[in-house]
Amino acid sequence: MSNSLSPFRIDGRVAWVTGSGRGLGRVIAETLAQAGARTVVNCFANRAQGEAVVKTIRAAGGTAMLTVGDVMDEGEIHRMAGEIESEFGAVDIIVPNATPFQPMKNLEDYTWEEHQSMLDAFIKSPFLLAKRLLPSMKERQHGRIINITSEVFHAGMPGFSAYVSAKGGQVGWSRSMANELAPHGITVNSVAPGWIPVERHENVPEEDKAGYLATVPVGRWGTPSDIANTVLFFASEEASFLTGQTLVVNGGRTVS
Repeated sequence: MSNSLSPFRIDGRVAWVTGSGRGLGRVIAETLAQAGARTVVNCFANRAQGEAVVKTIRAAGGTAMLTVGDVMDEGEIHRMAGEIESEFGAVDIIVPNATPFQPMKNLEDYTWEEHQSMLDAFIKSPFLLAKRLLPSMKERQHGRIINITSEVFHAGMPGFSAYVSAKGGQVGWSRSMANELAPHGITVNSVAPGWIPVERHENVPEEDKAGYLATVPVGRWGTPSDIANTVLFFASEEASFLTGQTLVVNGGRTVS
């Protein structure tokens, strides 16, 4: 592994990345492990995917374990947190990344159940995770909560109101928690990706991809590593004086 005196190292920290069996979550987990974290890979629907990520991390010389469970269920969170604490110790870094299917519809075509699924993923789950993990973070006067939000909140994207409103709520929660937890040495920040093509975008029409890419000022697609490296920065000691912030990682599409 890299020199422990290098910047952005998190050697020995315990990092739990939810929804890390594939996509952005997988690369975030692998990146934190490369930086020295004891990384908790978390999946729900596909255990084999999670096992593959753990295997990859270990093959690269990192340390990882797998937890399988629903991070929108309080009982499951308690169970998984107990497993992590038994094997790795208290969690230092939590990255709530798990996401359900995200329907795009006009307002009148949405059901409340679809709205509720977004709220459960992006507000309920981070809340339950933080509630379970905060006592030990406060005791140690150190912690990192790094939410994965989205550029859609900053852009006010139409036809996506259930997702956009839940992401807005997640940003608001993060800002409030940042002020509440700052005296305890705990930072709360958000990373807001643009469209980063991953496995679930394989069937998106090429004309849709081309249309989006044409709006990116830097002229290239973002990569999962662009997001993962931003998460690593927030997790590091170099970012200890930053809290309540949202970094929009989208090549300049939304500038504020």
